[in-house]
Amino acid sequence: MPSPFPGMDPWVENETIFPDFHDRFLTYLNESINAGLPPGYFAATTMIVYEEEGQRRKPDLSVFADDGPAFSGGAVTAVLSEATLAGLLELDVMESVEERYLEIRSGEDERLVTAIELLSHANKRDGAEGRAAYRRKQAEFREARVNLVEFDFLRAGLPTTMAPKVSLRRRAGYAYDYHIAVTMFGRYEAFHGAALRLSDSLPAIGIPLDPGVPAVVVALQPLFDRTYDTGRYGQRLKYDKPTTPPLSPEQQAWADELLHTKGVL
Repeated sequence: MPSPFPGMDPWVENETIFPDFHDRFLTYLNESINAGLPPGYFAATTMIVYEEEGQRRKPDLSVFADDGPAFSGGAVTAVLSEATLAGLLELDVMESVEERYLEIRSGEDERLVTAIELLSHANKRDGAEGRAAYRRKQAEFREARVNLVEFDFLRAGLPTTMAPKVSLRRRAGYAYDYHIAVTMFGRYEAFHGAALRLSDSLPAIGIPLDPGVPAVVVALQPLFDRTYDTGRYGQRLKYDKPTTPPLSPEQQAWADELLHTKGVL
């Protein structure tokens, strides 16, 4: 079952769905890029790893007894019950987080040419280590003069891509919901962007390589459609519930009409 939306589906932004979408989409994007790359280049998946403060969670077990000795003659004599077990403690823990992104490399030394990122919720959340780690990675790419392609398919969170938000808004001439930012490093630094509204289909874009080498063109909408189908999101998404973040009243009215027309609601 295809998505009822012409481009990005705002219900996919849900934090329980988006991590799965993130990895599936990058897998298919990797395949598509490799199919179009000229000889001497290849695309591969890699990871950025950082420590993020997770949700409060319980340790394996904490036992407290207040009614006499626990051992007698080497054997346990106390009966463990709700009366002799205190509540399990909740602790703040630091969890290792791995986020996938793509790299295009070239030559026998596998020189890094282009990095490709699909932003996650953690990349855009104020104060999150995921955002700080992503910012450090951006700086490393810039210092190494590595091309960077960033997909922001999340309405929530802070502006995080390298494309200046004000400049992109001015160039588009309208308020946008999602965007794609391409930063190229040749003889000079150049920014390109595509501002996307909820009603827009995802475009075909050129992934930059080395100066003088034609970009590899990838059609994004078929990749989204494939991701939606293989993830069975048509069965999993709750279109009768509000999106997170919520749509504007005008967007909600448009979405409701579309969902009814498509027979989803």
